[in-house]
Amino acid sequence: MIRKMIEKDRKRLKRKIHIRKRISGTADCPRMSVFRSNKALSIQVIDDAKGHTIASASTYEDELKAIKRNVEGAGQLGEIMGKRLLEKNITQVIFDRNGYLYHGIVKAMADGARKAGVQF
Repeated sequence: MIRKMIEKDRKRLKRKIHIRKRISGTADCPRMSVFRSNKALSIQVIDDAKGHTIASASTYEDELKAIKRNVEGAGQLGEIMGKRLLEKNITQVIFDRNGYLYHGIVKAMADGARKAGVQF
């Protein structure tokens, strides 16, 4: 069982590296990176030119702990992230799925951000 999980993580990291070779965030169009674990969901918007995180949202935050780790909760988190970006006058981002399949929770986060008005 442990060997299977190690192999699964290795494949995801390989996909992540392959994706990150091609995309990079700038101040005008930052990179929106998503992460999901068994306990939490998080989204970061990163300016790779400076190496700074512009905005973030995570279910580890006290006010967002009530959000469940499912498709509906991921959609809510994406909407919250979209609103935070619009407050900072960021409307265009590059979506980084971080090696995960664009399906389920990852897709719901992207759709939630689009619903709030962010384009990618």
